[in-house]
Amino acid sequence: MSLTSCHVHFSPQSERVVYLSGSLLKSLKLAGKKTIHVKLGKETITATVKPIERQGNHLYLSAGVRQMIRVPKAGSISLVQGTEDEVQIGPLIGVLTDSGLSSGDSPFGNRTGYLKQLLRMGEKKAYFFAFTPRDINWQQETINGYFLNSSNSWYRKVVPLPDVVYNRLPSRRAETTATIMSLREKFIRKEVPFFNWSFFNKSDVYKLLDQDVEALQHLPESVNNPRPEKIKEMLENHQFVYYKPTAGSLGIGIYRLTYHPKRGYFARYRRGNTNVLLRFTNFNSLMRMLQSRHGNALGRYVSQQGVRLIEIDGCPIDFRFHMHKNGKNDWVPVGIGAKKAGRGSVTTHIKNGGSLLTPEQALSRTFGSRADEMLVKAKEVSIKLSEAIERNFPHTLGELGLDIGIDKDGDVWMFEANAKPGRSIFSHPALKAQGRESLSHILEHCMYLSRFQGGTS
Repeated sequence: MSLTSCHVHFSPQSERVVYLSGSLLKSLKLAGKKTIHVKLGKETITATVKPIERQGNHLYLSAGVRQMIRVPKAGSISLVQGTEDEVQIGPLIGVLTDSGLSSGDSPFGNRTGYLKQLLRMGEKKAYFFAFTPRDINWQQETINGYFLNSSNSWYRKVVPLPDVVYNRLPSRRAETTATIMSLREKFIRKEVPFFNWSFFNKSDVYKLLDQDVEALQHLPESVNNPRPEKIKEMLENHQFVYYKPTAGSLGIGIYRLTYHPKRGYFARYRRGNTNVLLRFTNFNSLMRMLQSRHGNALGRYVSQQGVRLIEIDGCPIDFRFHMHKNGKNDWVPVGIGAKKAGRGSVTTHIKNGGSLLTPEQALSRTFGSRADEMLVKAKEVSIKLSEAIERNFPHTLGELGLDIGIDKDGDVWMFEANAKPGRSIFSHPALKAQGRESLSHILEHCMYLSRFQGGTS
């Protein structure tokens, strides 16, 4: 399936006519054709073909064609030939989100800036738009999308169902509603690739990888809804464990539980803006404290083996690997941030006093001359783990955030995987270029899923 770049123009005729320049007719092998099928997203019409004398690849769509298949704007775009008499314009890519605390020039609240960056990145290669669940008309199979104009302002345009949907719904709660679950299934029934499917819970990933030999060697022991005696056993085996809510984020509700045979049990956690450290003479009093704070909610907790991470100034370091599928459908680590825990903090989250470093800074201070070798090893493991998650997950994935740790022996561990990773690591001045690279990989993977990939002519 060959990809051709061209410039789309609009002409005022009401009939269904498309005009193609000589070089475009030649590269699409349409010379002599009287009619072709013209497709945008999930909409197709038949139109008369007429040649036009103009240098370069130019496609003129009559008003009749434009209105029938709802082409959103003129400009540079790609063409792909399906069957020999079908030409598809596009791709048409929709980013699914919600309106949040919106205003006129920020229709998607605090996500508006990110969406603008993404749409601008794709404007020369695709028809890129954003939409919310309320913007879909399933009866007419159209979406009232948000597009960006040349002055970076939003305008609305009704378009067909797209070639691919990139899911950036930001709320776990919204994703579990019947409406959103039905929406995802409808897109799949219409054969519209949809990624990423949903947020993961912490326990989901461990269940997925439970039988995957390649992945298991990099996963710490993890037990969902553990009984007290199991927590006690894990503490005796590993000296410390992390006890955390399965659907949590930003380090909220996480405990670091430690056992010292001669000094008793310790619980470290975050309360408000302060780090708390409690000591218990016996295990039962530790469990009573957890019960009194969380009650039945402990049924949604997971207990995870503690790993002796590398440290800087006595503070543990872990890494966020922002993984993307590229235009060839391969996993690549595009952004890597090293997170140093705040003094006395349970986690490395920046909001809990942690700080962000480049991986090179962190590894050179912990492994010295072996820093480059350790980074290569961690990248290889991150790709292997991403492939394992994809292998065992029933839906399309294109992006993952892996929380990776390296222990003092140089072994690489994965603590969590996020199907919709945040982008806070890209706020580091040295990681801004990786942030742009992340956006271009999203576009590349959308092109791949919509089958608009390959060499352009």
